[in-house]
Amino acid sequence: GQQNALAYRRMNPVGLVPTLVTDDGESLGQSLAIVDWLDRHFPQTPLLPTSDPARSQALEIVYAIACDIHPINNMRVLRYLTDELKVSEEDKKRWYAHWIQQGLSAVEQLLRKSQSGRFCVGDAPGLADCCLIPQWANALRMGCDLSGYPRCKAVYDACVQLPAFIAAAPENQQDKIPA
Repeated sequence: GQQNALAYRRMNPVGLVPTLVTDDGESLGQSLAIVDWLDRHFPQTPLLPTSDPARSQALEIVYAIACDIHPINNMRVLRYLTDELKVSEEDKKRWYAHWIQQGLSAVEQLLRKSQSGRFCVGDAPGLADCCLIPQWANALRMGCDLSGYPRCKAVYDACVQLPAFIAAAPENQQDKIPA
């Protein structure tokens, strides 16, 4: 992808997506750093609750997904498994299912603990939802059994009805890679 081009690497030396270039030319190349920047510069539409315990609950869910699920199931890792370690497609899917099930089990418990509305934390979507939905969509794409996560599914179902989530869905991206 374009993230491997030299011009992109100048903005983001790690060469991963996403990268935000601010009006003053600052480049941010990690999703959570970008979200923090957005929350500070656009406080009228916060992605995180501003008070506890909701803020702490949201961050607990965010970190469970961003630190425990996403890094070991992202495309870079999956490509390494197949290209370098020569793991079969079946074994790659087993790897993915193992880690997604472990991670979603924890998220499901956190969602049950918060018990607060249609979304991860409350009645409006936020950062926790923005983290959960792509992982859920990827798990569906990988054929994972998600029947044991009813609260996660309810949040997913609520989110995918919203225009912002519809617009952000992988199948609605111009640069979508065919399956």
